[in-house]
Amino acid sequence: MRSSDIVSAAARGDSAALQALLTDVRRIAYRYCRARLGGLPAGIQAADDAAQEVCVAVLRSLPRYEDRGLPFEAFVYGIASNKVADAMRTTLRAPEPTPEVPDALDVDADPLAGVIRAERSSDTWALLDQLTPVQREIITLRVAVGMTADEVAASLGMTPGAVRVAQHRALGRLRSIVSEDQGDRWDQGDQGDQEGGDRDASSR
Repeated sequence: MRSSDIVSAAARGDSAALQALLTDVRRIAYRYCRARLGGLPAGIQAADDAAQEVCVAVLRSLPRYEDRGLPFEAFVYGIASNKVADAMRTTLRAPEPTPEVPDALDVDADPLAGVIRAERSSDTWALLDQLTPVQREIITLRVAVGMTADEVAASLGMTPGAVRVAQHRALGRLRSIVSEDQGDRWDQGDQGDQEGGDRDASSR
C-alpha cells in the first residue's frame, strides 16, 4: 500500500495520488474478495463487483478519513469485509452456476505453498472452510492479499504475535487435513488394486 503521504494527498484531492491509491485499493480488495467469494456460485463475478464497490466506498470516505496510526490496509479491510458479507448474502440467495474455476491463491512467498500447490482450486476452498473464521481470515489476508503480520493484526484487532500463532496453527491444521486426505486416497487405491487382483485370480 502507498505511504501515508500519498493517502493524505489523495484525501486532499490530488488526482495523481488518488489514482495511485485507488490502483492499490483495487488490487488489495480484489485479492481479498476473490479469496473469500471465489468458491461460491458466480463467485468470480461477485468478487469483481465487490472490489469495485470497495473502491467506490473508499473514494467516498477519503475526505473524512483520519490517520489514527493504523495501516491504511486496515481501513480498506474494514470496508472489504462488509462488502464480502453483503455479496455472500446476495450470492447465496440467488446462485448462478459458472463454468469458470478460480485460480489457486498466490502463495509463492508463504510456507503454505506446498499445500496449496498440491491441491486443485476447488479443493482450496474446501480446505479453508475447515478452519475457524479467524484462521481463515488470517490466511486470506496473509496469503491472498499479501499483508504483513502487523497489518493483519491492525485489521483484526489482534497483536502481531497472536496473528503469527494463529497462522502457525492454521497451517498445521491444513497440512494435517491434506495428509489425512492423501492417506485415504492411498488406502482406496490399495483396496482397488487388491480387488482387481482377486478378480484376476478367480478368472484363471
